[in-house]
Amino acid sequence: MSKIWVLGAGQLGAMLKHAATPLALDVEPVDIEDHHSLHLSEGDIITAEREQWPETDATSQLAAHPGFVNKNVFATLADRFTQKSLIDELGLATAPWFDITDGSLETDLHAALGQRVLLKRRTGGYDGKGQHWLKQSEGSAIPADFRNQSIAEQAIAFDEEISLVGMRDHKGNSFFYPLTLNLHVNGILMASIANLSRLQPLQAEAEQMLGKLMDKLDYVGVMAMELFRTGNKLQINELAPRVHNSGHWTQAGSNISQFEAHMRAVAKLPISQPTVRGHSLMINLIGTDLNNDWLAVAGAELSWYDKVVRPGRKVGHINFCRDSQAELIESMQQLKSLLPDNYAEVIEWVTEELTH
Repeated sequence: MSKIWVLGAGQLGAMLKHAATPLALDVEPVDIEDHHSLHLSEGDIITAEREQWPETDATSQLAAHPGFVNKNVFATLADRFTQKSLIDELGLATAPWFDITDGSLETDLHAALGQRVLLKRRTGGYDGKGQHWLKQSEGSAIPADFRNQSIAEQAIAFDEEISLVGMRDHKGNSFFYPLTLNLHVNGILMASIANLSRLQPLQAEAEQMLGKLMDKLDYVGVMAMELFRTGNKLQINELAPRVHNSGHWTQAGSNISQFEAHMRAVAKLPISQPTVRGHSLMINLIGTDLNNDWLAVAGAELSWYDKVVRPGRKVGHINFCRDSQAELIESMQQLKSLLPDNYAEVIEWVTEELTH
């Protein structure tokens, strides 16, 4: 059987390998800093857990292999200029935006986009990094190193942030998980709630948007689409051509996790509509030490990444899948005292959303 190489050996690569084991798939995540030559075979399959990577002996071998699934997609979606251009080309809703060049003027951007304008680096940047706010009231200026390296977006007064994770096989069949409600704090995802009935009226529209994108790209595997909801309107924020943090809940809340779905698709195994169980919740563990008492909380399923703990770093997550939203609230009350003080607002947000 062909070997599947994952470009990237972070937590996503590890979870892809774990999900592939019951399918008898031979999966090997590769550190992006690896300078060793790899023993690739002609029939091997290459996928990635990330949009970008440095050029090393290993990554160069993988990127050049004819079995690299979605190879041409990464360049398009890793650059926010080409990603937004694609969204516009397909007539899908997104925040109004402009490319930032040497000739871009703050006054022109404010005239076109409003008093608050968000600059985003075209490549890189995650968890709130690589961004800069232009605020007309403060007379803030475009940083020199953002020129020719970023786009400017209109600030959207959204009601909430949601996401959709979908999958597509090489025959063009697509399936989707339920919309997920997300909480970000300082640009970092802290919690996700899935299978909320109030989001169901938006499901078909979101699926049409992501399905159109995957079809245009002839994409194979799992893709995530981050969205802003403003009233009953959806706007695409960003796309991720890979498994995504906001889809981690599927490990507990579905018969096919996003990780298994991706491995099935790239290995040309059958995919199908996932069966969703109960009510699901994911809590991201950010910059906190391991606490084994989390395991005593009702319904807790811990994934610990075994990373060095640093402030602001994702070091793990806890999934919950319960029969009712009331049971999820019960789990949050048990978990609250076991997390750092800054998680109080996260637990409060989760409880409020589940109470609705």
